[in-house]
Amino acid sequence: MKYVVVSGGVISGIGKGVIASSTGLLFKTRGFKVSAIKIDPYMNIDAGTMSPLEHGEVFVLDDGGEVDLDLGNYERYLNITLTRENNITTGKIYSHVIERERKGDYLGKTVQVVPHITDAIQEWIERVAKIPVDDSAEEPDVCIVELGGTVGDIESAPFVEALRQFQFRVGVENFALIHVSLVPVVNGEQKTKPTQVAVRDLRGLGLTPDIVACRCTQKLEKPTTDKISMFCHVGPDQVLVVHDLSSIYHVPLLLDQQKIIQQLSKKLKLENIDLTPTFVAKGVCLWNDWKHLTSTHDRMFETVNIALVGKYTHLKDSYISVIKSLEHSALRCQRKLTINWVEATDLEPDASESNRVNFHKAWHEVCSADGILVPGGFGARGTEGMIAACKWARENKVPYLGICLGLQIAVIEYARNVLGLHDAHSEELTTEAPQHPLIIFMPEVSKTHLGGTMRLGLRPTKFQDNTEWSKLRKLYGGVDTVHERHRHRYEVNPKYVEDLEGAGLSFVGKDDRGERMEILELKNHPWFIGTQYHPEYLSRVLDPSKPYLGFLAASSGILNTLID
Repeated sequence: MKYVVVSGGVISGIGKGVIASSTGLLFKTRGFKVSAIKIDPYMNIDAGTMSPLEHGEVFVLDDGGEVDLDLGNYERYLNITLTRENNITTGKIYSHVIERERKGDYLGKTVQVVPHITDAIQEWIERVAKIPVDDSAEEPDVCIVELGGTVGDIESAPFVEALRQFQFRVGVENFALIHVSLVPVVNGEQKTKPTQVAVRDLRGLGLTPDIVACRCTQKLEKPTTDKISMFCHVGPDQVLVVHDLSSIYHVPLLLDQQKIIQQLSKKLKLENIDLTPTFVAKGVCLWNDWKHLTSTHDRMFETVNIALVGKYTHLKDSYISVIKSLEHSALRCQRKLTINWVEATDLEPDASESNRVNFHKAWHEVCSADGILVPGGFGARGTEGMIAACKWARENKVPYLGICLGLQIAVIEYARNVLGLHDAHSEELTTEAPQHPLIIFMPEVSKTHLGGTMRLGLRPTKFQDNTEWSKLRKLYGGVDTVHERHRHRYEVNPKYVEDLEGAGLSFVGKDDRGERMEILELKNHPWFIGTQYHPEYLSRVLDPSKPYLGFLAASSGILNTLID
């Protein structure tokens, strides 16, 4: 097993996840089987209870694990299926060690950060790295390990020490380190001092980078790379430049041009790994498809404008999987994607008095959009604005896609404005018991414990009888059942389903017991679809999610062509 660790210096959020994913992709194009692990130094057990505005999106895996958004990057780039074990947090490690201490596993010993915490980290990495993550069901050849945060942070210290020990535990020929650092441009001058200091700190902790990946807004000048090489104790060809690009899907090509795999091969002795000819051939096809995809992106001229009506629009990472799913679909439809971010509260009547500029701007974005998307979310804030946007889309035949909360919004809007149930509401969105609770709390979900207690993970959705007309079902290939990932506490009230369907709102997909509403669709509409599940979690760069693909195609006016 070969391990490639990706760490970061100077600041967090500089693109470690994309560089880690791109490196893994390049390994895969050479025929290697690749896995990935993300280390997050926070004390939370998982990301499930963290606000999207604090840490970005919560990504959900097949097994129901609520994990860091970077695991979504790994799955999208590498087309692999990870587990909750692939996301290590301080909370998980300490809980594991304390549980062992209570059982008496360390009887007679003083339990300490070194060696007990650091040993637990190393054992976790070694164990999880061997878990098969693709259709081959074989042990991976390479594991990409991303250390979140910034080296030097107090919370990262146990993990840095564990990785320092780990390089000798697995053998230095099986361990390589890529350090990602920022090269800021100040008054036109590229500054290398932050990178010098970051690498000096890293080396002081016992880790020496094999590659320094420099993030910058522009290409680095040769004197800059030479200076980084000299002061960071690496060769000039070990200084890689990852400057800003028109699309992140160009990053693998940029790294390949700078021969990153050849550099890692020197350290890891990759020539000693016997590659299966089948995987080598698949890798060649993958690389050709990727290069075709990126070259197509550069030649696209027709645009499609999507209004994303959400409540966490101040931090775009809150909707990272939604954005990526739209991008994947836009690439397939050969359209340049423009996302207009609409804060849902700005669409509400109160905003017309408190902030008229934002109110009129938000409604202009909605009314001029080619398609309207309402993604998932929690809480009452902004939901009346979402309902208003949904009403506009339904009445004006504008393509609409509602995800999770977006489906529930569509149900409430339809009940109010078509069924005439003006008090229709959700138990989640109002403090008083609604007269017509269209959306109710799921009976088996805990109301006291919030972490990991939702309806989570991969679950089946069955298309109902006589739904062959469904546009979404056709995009799924006319199948009877699809499997998608879920993350929700509330569901459509079954008591109102017959009335809603009688008024024309079809629930074309339900769960395997026929009790939960999974997909709604309006028959006489260009595209009005809601899903209780989150299809963005299974979207891949070369295989877009079907609900998003249909939505983008309908918004681009090419849905019928796509279905044909």
